[in-house]
Amino acid sequence: MSNDINTAAAGAQEIHFEHVPILLQACLDGLNIRPDGIYMDGTAGGAGHSKAIASCLTTGRLVALDQDPDAVTVATARLAGLPATVVHTNFRYADTALDSLGIEAIDGCLLDLGVSSHQLDTGSRGFSYNTDAPLDMRMSQAGPTAADLVNTLDREELARILREYGEEPYAWAIAGKIVHARALEPILTTGRLAEIIASALPPAVRRKEKNPSRRSFQAIRIAVNGELDALSEGLDVIFERLAPGGRFAILTFHSLEDRLVKQKFRDWCTACTCPPEYPVCVCGGKAKAVAVTRKPLVADANEQAENRRSRSAKLRVIEKL
Repeated sequence: MSNDINTAAAGAQEIHFEHVPILLQACLDGLNIRPDGIYMDGTAGGAGHSKAIASCLTTGRLVALDQDPDAVTVATARLAGLPATVVHTNFRYADTALDSLGIEAIDGCLLDLGVSSHQLDTGSRGFSYNTDAPLDMRMSQAGPTAADLVNTLDREELARILREYGEEPYAWAIAGKIVHARALEPILTTGRLAEIIASALPPAVRRKEKNPSRRSFQAIRIAVNGELDALSEGLDVIFERLAPGGRFAILTFHSLEDRLVKQKFRDWCTACTCPPEYPVCVCGGKAKAVAVTRKPLVADANEQAENRRSRSAKLRVIEKL
């Protein structure tokens, strides 16, 4: 394969940011990389995992996807000279990306889910409650912003988002405070939203919680980017394109996405789908995959000490039959 790099941001100056790949060796081992294989990194980010995967290849090829134009620019620069192709797209459209490259099947795929370090650390992107900035949160830098969502949805829908995506016990109270505050003036910054969220919580909770806005910001970010819908669709699309024996490795960072991945993996690894009350199997089902990791792998103490964002990471791996 030629060492070509395709990107919507080709020729742009490199955007400098660090990316420390989490559970790197475990991801590489989980993918069981062959030098002549075709692999996908569905969330290229700063290309930490991508570069390590591509460096294992000789006649093989890596397809690295990302929806964030900043990540596309960085990955393009960092993968230069390696057998890799960078595509600006969300992994839910992985089949379209592969079709455009004439690739029918892949031998493995890695997804590193959630918000990237660059997105969190770049205050102007509006993901963090630690920096006062325009309320944005768009991973793709396109479409409606968090400010659009916060200033237009009714209380019931805001509360649902906070409750379902953030598992926020004070969702209704926070939604009420948001609706009241925006009636006086639009909520346009992360700092203002964080203030409103904190004002809705009981004093004891504010004292106990180091970051009382954490769950709400997570929920709004997930809603703005349609993360769970993209994940559900992307899992099916990518699994369909795995060749027999292909590996699917996924890093999750919060309970909602991990629960979804765990259920999908369990479904693919389960042969019989008969109701549990049936004494014998009558469905004749066959498992589509086998679990490589019986339990999720987590970062060891050293990695957790060096990279605090690894503390919530869980790695699950399956192999397609």
